[in-house]
Amino acid sequence: MNNGKDAIFICLKDQPELLDKASHWFHSKWGVPLAEYRTSMKESLMQKSKIPRWYLVLNTKQEIVAGAGIIENDFHDRKDLTPNLCALFVEPEYRNNGIARSILDFARKDAGKAGFSTLYLITDHTTFYEKCGWSFLTMANDSSGPVRVYAAPTIT
Repeated sequence: MNNGKDAIFICLKDQPELLDKASHWFHSKWGVPLAEYRTSMKESLMQKSKIPRWYLVLNTKQEIVAGAGIIENDFHDRKDLTPNLCALFVEPEYRNNGIARSILDFARKDAGKAGFSTLYLITDHTTFYEKCGWSFLTMANDSSGPVRVYAAPTIT
């Protein structure tokens, strides 16, 4: 499979046995320390609070081909803009098949079920998120400098 037709979208909390595989996969894509992902993902499995939340997209071989998370703050200075979608990544051979848009919608629905009305994200992209129903909100700063903050209403 190199398209999104056979993709399986899951919440990590529904398949906790994928924690190690998921934490390694996200670490390999973003370079954030493995321990940070493991800690956040373990917290999501305990479900003591509404966030963090982690999502995976699996192919028919049960390989992770895409994923994203929802965390309180994605390392920017606008602590009032929470929760944040983070770590969205689709493997190159699976891109341009609607998987990223589907993850965004999946996360917006899940966040809506959790009681959130708005989801935020930071990015340096300028058109992709608008095509997916997100709106530019403001600029913020992270460790690399200015970043664009987008917002989208959750889906109920």
